[in-house]
Amino acid sequence: MDFFQAHPSTGWLLLVGLAMFPRITLFFVAGPFGLLHWLGWLFAPHLLVAILATTRYWDTNPVLCVIAWFIALAGTGGETRVARRGWGWRRRTVVVEA
Repeated sequence: MDFFQAHPSTGWLLLVGLAMFPRITLFFVAGPFGLLHWLGWLFAPHLLVAILATTRYWDTNPVLCVIAWFIALAGTGGETRVARRGWGWRRRTVVVEA
């Protein structure tokens, strides 16, 4: 089944939510999870979204799945880079005055 047939009224809103806020969106939309889903939700939510999209919609929406993988890889890498840069920025701006 096509993604937009499965989600006719909220399809675009769901896609934006999954791209920008994957943990919150998956928590309210995805339903019951198994252990591997919870681990993915906790450690790599963008990758979980891409895996779920590929397993369910690859036959009908391959372009949507490729975009999901692009966002997953860019989002996970971007979050890691921002976390490292943020910690370094905070550490360098500490000024100790005597």
